[in-house]
Amino acid sequence: MKQLISRYRLGRKLITAILTSSSFLTFTPSYAATNDYCQLSDSESAQKANLLQTVLKGNAQSQKDYNTLIKKHAELLQRCRSRTWPSTQAIWLRLYPCDVRPGSLDGILDRIVDKGYNTVYLEVFADSQVLLPPADNPTVWDSVIKSEADKNLDLLAQTIKKGHERGLRVYAWLFSLNFGYVYSQMRDRQEVLARNGKGEDSTKFVHDQSQTFVDPYHPQAQKDYSELLQAVLKRRPDGVLFDYIRYPRGTGRQSAVGEVKDLWIYGEASRQALYSRALNPKGRVLLERYVTQGYITLQDTQEIDRLYPNESPQWQGRYIPEKEMEETVEVRFQRWKTELWYLAVAHAAQGVVNFLAWAGGIVQQQKIPAGAVFFPDGNQIVGNKGFDSRLQAWDQFPPSLEWHPMSYAVCEGARCVGEQVQRVVKMAPPSQYQIIPAIAGQWGRNYNNRPSLEEQMQAIRATSGSINAISHFAFSWQQPEFDKERRFCKL
Repeated sequence: MKQLISRYRLGRKLITAILTSSSFLTFTPSYAATNDYCQLSDSESAQKANLLQTVLKGNAQSQKDYNTLIKKHAELLQRCRSRTWPSTQAIWLRLYPCDVRPGSLDGILDRIVDKGYNTVYLEVFADSQVLLPPADNPTVWDSVIKSEADKNLDLLAQTIKKGHERGLRVYAWLFSLNFGYVYSQMRDRQEVLARNGKGEDSTKFVHDQSQTFVDPYHPQAQKDYSELLQAVLKRRPDGVLFDYIRYPRGTGRQSAVGEVKDLWIYGEASRQALYSRALNPKGRVLLERYVTQGYITLQDTQEIDRLYPNESPQWQGRYIPEKEMEETVEVRFQRWKTELWYLAVAHAAQGVVNFLAWAGGIVQQQKIPAGAVFFPDGNQIVGNKGFDSRLQAWDQFPPSLEWHPMSYAVCEGARCVGEQVQRVVKMAPPSQYQIIPAIAGQWGRNYNNRPSLEEQMQAIRATSGSINAISHFAFSWQQPEFDKERRFCKL
């Protein structure tokens, strides 16, 4: 019996070798089977990978056979996803300069299809780099591609085209208010950077030399980002995702904001926009003093009352109590101090929301879906009057956008992941277009203290039955050795 099995295995190897060799010029695609997650078998994946290698050697028949196979797999993927939960299963993908090599994109996208994904979230702007060809890059940022020989190579356009051939939808994934460390080094962009009440920009706050947050109220930030967005939209992606729709997060005590000088509203554009929220002179003077000093005192209240004795301060959203000026100065002081704090916080958070609504509107005007990526706990209250320093008021994000909560909670099992998604579902307005949770991990095993993707997905399905789309972070986690080789290859 052992000899029989051994011969059978040897026979299969020989057959596979013959079928995938460049000298075997006839090919009949098999009707591959998939598992419960629409994944192809290892043998099917290997067959396609081997065929791609013969294509790269210049075999014309292999090219025809390969095209036939990827079309068949695209049809199979579409059928499987149409009857399998979730109907949309997406993967986050970063490309490297090495992916200009012939066949690299094909191999990546083939692996994505093999794992049952029908959508790709392709990183297009991150860490001060854009996925645009150097010869056609109108932005202030450098291209991912560095070589002069490949200056006309458009990895974004190619990924969209090759993705469509395989039945994949390809979204452009962009960092937003994080313009990257290189941006902070541009002499003519210093006024664009977000600043706190200590005069610091975010590079003094986050020490990884990859994050630089800009003032969402600054017109130059909007101009630079608009040029990037228009260049991306020319390639007609299937959607656009906006990431880093927030302020930086510090560590320890700096992970929360509790006073006005903690807020990233001290850039000139943001500060002037805040002052313009005052609706009368008394409100303006009180607001300016509060922001400049970082507080107001009882003496400040008395001085401003003497300047404007017959009026209450007014600013956007303020409800003025009846006969407020007849109250004691101590009562007014305590009220105004609290209200000024909440006004400043609301102003900071509104800048983030406004920037997203503006950018999302540009995308949607071209009939392309747009989405916001956020942390489910990024909008939490801390203590009595403090807030998470990210001030990511995602519950105020436009419901016409896709919401992509990064549900990365770590606990024993996957319970907390399901709870994070459930919180978003409960807080979303009835008009919310679509919620697509992002989870992190690997198939079939625990990874980085996280349960398997299967376990996390089942936890989400059990707690939030309305969810029918999920994304996985990231392709590099799924294929670590393959990713490492692409990242550090020598061209």
